Amino acid sequence: MKKNIVIIMLLILTTLIFVSCKSTPDTQEQKKSITIIIESKAKAEAARQRAVDFESPAYFPSDWELIEAQYNAAGEMPSSNAAEIQQIVAEYNAAAASYDSIFEKTVPLYAQAREDEILSTRDSLISSGFTDYFPEYLKAADDITLEALEQYEAGDYYKSRDTAKKALNEYENLLAGAHVYLARREVIDRDFVKYDEANFAKADVISQTALDKWEAGDKDAAVENAEEAQLRYNLVLSNGWVNYAAERKKYTAAEREKAIAERANIASRDIFSEAEAILNTAEENFSQKNYNEASLQYTDAEALFAIARQDTAEKRRKAEEAIRMAEDKIIESNDTAVEAQRVIEGGSR
Repeated sequence: MKKNIVIIMLLILTTLIFVSCKSTPDTQEQKKSITIIIESKAKAEAARQRAVDFESPAYFPSDWELIEAQYNAAGEMPSSNAAEIQQIVAEYNAAAASYDSIFEKTVPLYAQAREDEILSTRDSLISSGFTDYFPEYLKAADDITLEALEQYEAGDYYKSRDTAKKALNEYENLLAGAHVYLARREVIDRDFVKYDEANFAKADVISQTALDKWEAGDKDAAVENAEEAQLRYNLVLSNGWVNYAAERKKYTAAEREKAIAERANIASRDIFSEAEAILNTAEENFSQKNYNEASLQYTDAEALFAIARQDTAEKRRKAEEAIRMAEDKIIESNDTAVEAQRVIEGGSR
């Protein structure tokens, strides 16, 4: 019994050794094949990701579809022998080359788009007049932009992309400050401070805090304070338009009454009718709370009512002058007639 067990164990051990010795080269070949496929696929994936990071699919959509089909087809090919494995590797390498090719075509277009964004924001910032008072802020943002350009020219595209994004963010943050500046200037230019002095004072304090935070390097807090300051300045503007529109409405009504009292609605009917039409539009906008449009229209209507009055006064002056001239001619004619009668009567004696 023991002898049989020993024989069986020897047979099993011999079989295992035989199988092991026979399969080792195949296993190593399989591992090698798998490694080659993985490496070639990783190369294609890296090239693909580069192209995606710089938006190649958006710039060349049809080309991208063809490369994607090539890449996906490689992953579905059989790999049961050396020839098939070679074919897979060749397809992945070809896909990687195609991704690299489309990437090279994309990079200049991507860079140009980022440059356009930066320059557009920069132009808006300069147009606001904000940088006239804070030129050092503009220079700091410009320096970041130049750094991005140097990185791009050196072929360091990822760094250039990130630096360009930083530059754009800098310009956008400064533009947020510029919006605060413009809102404040509009409040002052329109003389709206008197309508909401409390909010204007608070907005000034907050905008100064934003400036202090920016200079301290806490740009997130600076932008947050700038946005709050702008909201308050806008509130002052909003309240200002409401009150200003109400004033203009009152003044226009008074001017209209004067025009009617002076009969401008009859003597200068065309001008008066034009003023009435604009006034009606202003009233409609006022009722719909479009106070800024209403204010401007009230002002136009008020001016036209005043012009109608002036036109009426001028017509009245000319009429009175014509009457006076006619009366003078009548008097002169009467004097001439009397003199003629005198002469006739004197000659007949």
